[in-house]
Amino acid sequence: MGIVNIHEAKTHLSRLIARVMSGEHLVIAKAGKPVVQMSAYQEDAVVPKRIGFLKDEEILIPDDFNRMGQDEIEEMFGVG
Repeated sequence: MGIVNIHEAKTHLSRLIARVMSGEHLVIAKAGKPVVQMSAYQEDAVVPKRIGFLKDEEILIPDDFNRMGQDEIEEMFGVG
């Protein structure tokens, strides 16, 4: 893992990105203290979508679901 200072990172960002893309891990330091770690983006590191996570669950929706709170809402807005 290489360490570069902020000035070098600003000056040579394209070169550093190329190094990271080739598999190297870099750390950017400010006043000698590490502040940022650079590593290549991994597509599979993204959190998977949760589509279908309730697939086998029984979900009960009340018959009046579309009217729940209707009286309170109408009163709040002076409609109805």
